Amino acid sequence: MAKITTAPQSGTISPLIPREAFPLLANSDVAGRPVIYLDSAASAQKPAAVLQRQRLFYETGYANIHRGVYPLSDAATEAYEAARRTVAGFLHAAPSEIVFTRSATESINLVANSYATAFLREGDEILISLLEHHANFVPWQAVAQRHGFKLRVAPISESGDLDLEAFPKLLSSRTKLVCLTAAANTLGTVTPLQRIIPMAHQAGAKVLVDAAQAAPHGLADLQQWDCDFLALTGHKLYGPDGIGILFGKADLLAAMPPWQLGGDMIRSVRIDGTDYAEPPQRFEAGTPPIGAAIGLAAAIDFFRQVDPAAIREHDQRLLDYALDRLGDVPGLTVIGRPAERVGILSFTMEGIHPHDAGSLLGAEGICVRTGFHCAQPLMDHLGLSGTIRASFGLYTGSEDIDRLVEALEKVRQILR
Repeated sequence: MAKITTAPQSGTISPLIPREAFPLLANSDVAGRPVIYLDSAASAQKPAAVLQRQRLFYETGYANIHRGVYPLSDAATEAYEAARRTVAGFLHAAPSEIVFTRSATESINLVANSYATAFLREGDEILISLLEHHANFVPWQAVAQRHGFKLRVAPISESGDLDLEAFPKLLSSRTKLVCLTAAANTLGTVTPLQRIIPMAHQAGAKVLVDAAQAAPHGLADLQQWDCDFLALTGHKLYGPDGIGILFGKADLLAAMPPWQLGGDMIRSVRIDGTDYAEPPQRFEAGTPPIGAAIGLAAAIDFFRQVDPAAIREHDQRLLDYALDRLGDVPGLTVIGRPAERVGILSFTMEGIHPHDAGSLLGAEGICVRTGFHCAQPLMDHLGLSGTIRASFGLYTGSEDIDRLVEALEKVRQILR
């Protein structure tokens, strides 16, 4: 498929990549109509190219890596390390700065339990925001409680943006870590990291970026952000589950102690002590997710056929279209109006519980997410018991939104 550089400009918004490239979407239907998948923020569908690459590895090339001395193991090791190089190229990093984990959640926990516990002292502060997923909230809360750090939470504006007047006032010489989402999984809010990260660095803090939602929308570039750590996950980036990425600047990884201990992360083991391997192997204890890493590399190759600017344009056109169509549904309220958002919309329906709406939508073949979306502090702040969330992918077009609106009208008729 040729590289896609611009989104379609007709009245109908076509998917950036046809549904037929994704076997589940090509082969699933409910009552004779195609399944409409609007839950990409939870997990994206997998293209055939990724599934085929993983199957090929498991059928013809599987062996454990690094420790084997036979050709099959050598080839598997090279495929795994080639996947690391692919990820490094995608992020504009060095391969030695890329650690394979099992999820973005594990990546964040690694930094919390290695860097923070080793380099922060009692009374030091960790700054996060109300927009964070629990994965970028709870680890910092827990490590702060255990070690006497102070967790500070930056507020948001009424529109759902990070409050840029309040944020700088929370930075001080005590701030040692700033941990922020690049794109919120609830409201879709894009955090202005190019403004925020220099502020944090000037205060002497290191910065971790949760890019799990941003990366699938063409927003993940270390050259622009200059963050110290970055976490992302494979399953949202059209790759396998069970694979995540931690980027860490080389000098920081070199200074950090290992978090998990076991095989393949050591240089030598003696009765009286252990010498650990250099990064990134130091942080990859045990047999890693070999096939998943190889599948992630295939997903990145697939994803990079679309220009990031085209993804952002496609998102905006879909958002504009969806906001217009959803505005026709009586009693429906879209939550948040951030200045910039990725292809994620959360909304409520007057008098209808989100879970009830989600169940009825599912019966119509419409896949959306309902509930707190692993962002309960934000929902508490907004005074909501949950929302209905529709999130877009490369395979989303305006017809998907039309089907959603049609089904929402049915839900309203049944439950009003």
